[in-house]
Amino acid sequence: MFKHFSSTSRVVALSSAVAFATQVAFALLMLRLFSPQEVGEFSVISQIGFFWMTLALAQAPLGMLANQYLPAHIAAQHAWRASALRGLGLLPVAALAVWFSQLAMWPALLWALLLAFCQMGWMLAQSFTLRVGNALQQAAVRVLPPVTAATTALTAVLLSTSIGWCGPTLVLSALLGYAVGAAWLLPALRARDAHASSATSIASTPDAHATANIHQADPRSATLRMAHTLVDALLATAVIVVWQRMYGAEETGWMSALLRVLGFLPAVVHMAWAQVALAQGNQANPSSTRMATPWWLGLGAFACVILLGLSCAMALYFEWLDPRWHGVWPYIAPLALWQGSACLSAAFSHRPFQTQSASAYSWACMALGALQAAALLAPMGLAQPIDAAQHMAAFALVSSLGLLGLTVWMARLR
Repeated sequence: MFKHFSSTSRVVALSSAVAFATQVAFALLMLRLFSPQEVGEFSVISQIGFFWMTLALAQAPLGMLANQYLPAHIAAQHAWRASALRGLGLLPVAALAVWFSQLAMWPALLWALLLAFCQMGWMLAQSFTLRVGNALQQAAVRVLPPVTAATTALTAVLLSTSIGWCGPTLVLSALLGYAVGAAWLLPALRARDAHASSATSIASTPDAHATANIHQADPRSATLRMAHTLVDALLATAVIVVWQRMYGAEETGWMSALLRVLGFLPAVVHMAWAQVALAQGNQANPSSTRMATPWWLGLGAFACVILLGLSCAMALYFEWLDPRWHGVWPYIAPLALWQGSACLSAAFSHRPFQTQSASAYSWACMALGALQAAALLAPMGLAQPIDAAQHMAAFALVSSLGLLGLTVWMARLR
């Protein structure tokens, strides 16, 4: 299978794997050195920031990769300006999310804002370097931010034990990591719009490369992209916020810590496979997009999710973790099933943009999001609420079946 991967895919896959391992270490560091309540509160704030960032971007990084007729610097500048304006307009929505989570409005809203805008810059920087960067830059923009966050968190813990320093260690560490990633976007933002006129002419009269890739595009309207993003962001945030509201910070810490570990693999598949396929356009090996490689890739990632789940179970069984984390047990199987199915879906997520099915893809994803939201919110209306383990088992089953159905549909696109 690996002979079908381009050199860019191998670089991105390797750097993403290193970044993934670093983030797993960061998650294990949280389990070992911080209480479930601290992890839970950080998870709520970071998820609100993620929701804010995701909605403000409105899938701009994906558009930068799919629409290659626009020069990378110009595309990055336009994407940043539009995303920043949307982010400022979403301030009341983020404040509402903080209020609903029952955290103190100050300073939680400030932390969420800083995390959102720095992470926004990092996401755009990854797409920018994927188009114009060399192998070292593509690796560094993915590896340095999580390494910075993990190193900062560990240093802060050591300082707290030696000099008694106490502060928002987790959120500060994550913020510094995102800021390092966002710095890679600065060359694009500093570039002059000297090529603006040429960009306009390219948009109206594509060059040979753009014409060769005219079948690959993101033709969705801004409204559809925003709606798709809104559904995804609301669902991702609702999982954390609903758990915080129904079951408390400790239960949220158990669930979110494991989700943070297992959820890295679908992200790696999307970055190292789907995004690279879009960035290369017709330069990618056709056999890698039309034949069985995505199935093998998705199934291999699914197996890795299962192995990670088993590793977490072993860590609990042999008491390598603090006894306070034994509440993770009932979440291992359902989260592994959910995130494994997400790996399969991610392996085919480039297909709709290469087969003129991007709009249908957005509608299918929004329908799945509505189904997942129904499964997530239904227990809140029951006269006798179910416990957290039963709730997650039902939600993960609905999510997994929906993702598998979406995968089959994308695999059949030609």
